[in-house]
Amino acid sequence: MRFELVKCHGSGNDFPLIDARASALDDAAWAAVARALADRTGLVGGDGLLLLTAGDDDHAFGMRMFNSDGSESETCLNGLRCVARAGFAATGSETATALLKTSDAVVVRDADIVQGVFTVREIAGPASLDIAAWPMAVDADRIVDVPIAGLPSNRSFTAVAMPNPHLVTFVEAIDEAELVRVGEACEAAPAWLPNRANVSFVEVRRMDLFVRTFERGVGLTDSCGSAMAASTYAACLTGRIAYDTPTTVFNKGGLVRAEASEAAMVTLSGNATFEWTGTIDVDLATGTASDLIVTRHHDEEIAAWAGLRAAI
Repeated sequence: MRFELVKCHGSGNDFPLIDARASALDDAAWAAVARALADRTGLVGGDGLLLLTAGDDDHAFGMRMFNSDGSESETCLNGLRCVARAGFAATGSETATALLKTSDAVVVRDADIVQGVFTVREIAGPASLDIAAWPMAVDADRIVDVPIAGLPSNRSFTAVAMPNPHLVTFVEAIDEAELVRVGEACEAAPAWLPNRANVSFVEVRRMDLFVRTFERGVGLTDSCGSAMAASTYAACLTGRIAYDTPTTVFNKGGLVRAEASEAAMVTLSGNATFEWTGTIDVDLATGTASDLIVTRHHDEEIAAWAGLRAAI
């Protein structure tokens, strides 16, 4: 089956993006497409697959996100900005409420972070502290800045759903080996955490944050938008930064502007960069991709983002 796609990224979180508004493919087929296109050893590569989907009476368009292992995530805020850009182009609007798997989010074309970097503002939430919804089988209704017995770490964590599940801990300096150990323990879907969780180690740098994430279904990633949102809210909840205060959240992939409210709504503003446009064949039976044809390179956008990265 041949697909048109855009290779894009939000804060370095990179994806193939497909307009699936008219598609009749089922979930199993899209999972196969995700495994084929997001394979880092394949022709495209990415942290997952983004789909622009049809909206309804209350939503101009929707988004689905399949991880590189074929599992589906409740949301992906870095990816949402890219999908929003495609949705804006499809609908002729620059503001919308986008339908997600289990929630929705407001998306608005924002002033460019720097010239030439297409920027989208998204408002997601409310963040939830109800761990029964994950579910997480521990002897507590919520977890805020306390150790979790099932993890291979003595650090204190805060559990936040955005609405996908995140475990956030604040550290003096990020130890990637420890982050991977904790992430892999969650990725194994133990009995007390059957739906797994994203894990973030966060450094507070004055009034800014630096976030490193082991992403559910992906692994160690340069950027995760919902993790940056969850980390911002957790930092406010635990008194490390103030509510309703603009914060810059950095990661290995780049940065976003962020702000969390006491009502648990989180605003992120960041790039939605298109790198190239093309077509590709995917064999749904074998989950393999072939015959990639790149029809356009978005060189000016790539250069603008590279300039921003160099200035960080």
